[in-house]
Amino acid sequence: MDYLDAEKPDVICLQEVKAREEQVPRKFDGYNVYWNAAIKPGYSGTAILTVKKPRAIMNGLGREEHDKEGRVISADMGDFFLVNVYTPNSKRELTRLDYRTREWTPAFIDHLGALEKIKPVIFCGDMNVAHREIDLARPKDNTQNAGFTLEEREAFDRTLAAGFVDTFRHFEPGGGRYTWWSYQNGARERNIGWRIDYFCASAKLTANLKSAFIHDHIPGSDHCPVGLVLDV
Repeated sequence: MDYLDAEKPDVICLQEVKAREEQVPRKFDGYNVYWNAAIKPGYSGTAILTVKKPRAIMNGLGREEHDKEGRVISADMGDFFLVNVYTPNSKRELTRLDYRTREWTPAFIDHLGALEKIKPVIFCGDMNVAHREIDLARPKDNTQNAGFTLEEREAFDRTLAAGFVDTFRHFEPGGGRYTWWSYQNGARERNIGWRIDYFCASAKLTANLKSAFIHDHIPGSDHCPVGLVLDV
C-alpha cells in the first residue's frame, strides 16, 4: 500500500497472488480490482488494479486446458488492450518445459494476435524467462536451468516476433538490471539476479512509449516492480 500511495500508478498488475478475491479483505481505495484465481487453492493467480474502469475484462485464453491456473487477465483500456500474464514455470527438472513452450506459448501468441487485430496490445508480467545473456548475472551457469533454456528463450523470441517491443530494452541496452533474485546466498544484496518480468508493447505503440523502469530498490518479494510510462 505504501508503494501504491507513493507511485500512484494508473494500473498495477499482480502475478502469483495465490488468493481468491474473498480471501483479501483489504480495500484498494481509488482502484477497480479484477481477479483471476487458480482453481487450486494457494496457487498461481493474477489480479489487475485500475483507476479507470476498463471497458471489458476477460479472464484466461479461452481454452480450458490453459485456464485453470488463473494466469491471464486481459483488460480493454480503450486505446489498447492490457494483458497481465503469469507464464508457467518450466520447473526445476524441466518437467513443464514442453507444455510451456509447445502448448502455452502458441496459445498465448494466438490470444495476443486476436486482440491486436482489434487494437494495440500491451502485455506485462512474470514471463519466467531471461531472454538474452544480458538478462541474467550468470548465463553460462544456467543454460540448462528453467528460465534460461534455449527452448524458453526461443519461445519468447516468437512472442516478440508476433509484433511486440520489449520496452525496457527499447530504452536501456545495458546489463546489470534484474527483476528477480534467489532468496539464497545473499543473491539480491550481491545483485546476482535475472530479468524475467517485462512490459512489452505492440510495435505500433513505439512512439507512445515514454519510459520503462525497474524499481529494484523496492523490497518485499523475490521480484521487484517493473513499469511503463505510456502517452495515449
